[in-house]
Amino acid sequence: MKIALTIAGSDSGAGAGIQADLKTFAALGVYGTSVITAVTAQNTLGVKSFQEVSPEIVADQLEAICTDFEVSATKTGMLASSKIIDVVVQAVNRYKIANLVVDPVMVAKSGDRLLLPDAEEALVEKLIPMALIVTPNLFEAEVLCGKKVTTIPEMKEAAKKILDYGCKGVVVKGGHLDEGAVDIFYDGENFQELRAKKIATKNDHGTGCTFSAAIAGFLALGMDLSSAVVTAKEYITKALEHSYAVGHGRSPVNHFFATKVYQKID
Repeated sequence: MKIALTIAGSDSGAGAGIQADLKTFAALGVYGTSVITAVTAQNTLGVKSFQEVSPEIVADQLEAICTDFEVSATKTGMLASSKIIDVVVQAVNRYKIANLVVDPVMVAKSGDRLLLPDAEEALVEKLIPMALIVTPNLFEAEVLCGKKVTTIPEMKEAAKKILDYGCKGVVVKGGHLDEGAVDIFYDGENFQELRAKKIATKNDHGTGCTFSAAIAGFLALGMDLSSAVVTAKEYITKALEHSYAVGHGRSPVNHFFATKVYQKID
């Protein structure tokens, strides 16, 4: 059984963050482990509040996982603060964490910034250079490259700029493009347009978390980077296509669309 690790925040509504990542790993047949960086009080209607976990506890969680489990791939999500980012960076070095997928959770769909400036700086200068791949959405790509990103040519330029920070690959997620769900994958040599039909659903909570977790999961299973990204795109498209409502707002994608469902027999 291959093992993957997610370092992210907890979503009490289980649509995004740690919960979405662990569901994704399980759906792919990968054993999921976790390091929680923050606890959020949220549901399909929004976030009520959140509390960071202390850097010391984050460090202890990382030590507990990395000294016991043979982790094949790791993804990061919400890291909350520069101190937590520093702890993660130290752990990547100390435990030789490989196949690092960085989902730079910096900007919400609403446009609200989720990291303070010092944390954004730490992410760019310290963590992104360690990444095998970085997976920004359009809003995060704008922050990372310092200019508007609204078209496919602009996505390609943003990917080149982000790669200059030192990571090995970039996929700029274009789910909010008017022309369709087009992601741009760049490995430093070639661009690949990952196209899928736009799914008409409001049940898209946790899409970015799930996509990056799927990349990590497929890397853990032994795929090369390009194959992991392409297959993760297929996975998230199907998860959106088979999504269903569980709350009164934006429900999550269906991570287990291919899994047999056992139901109570009356």
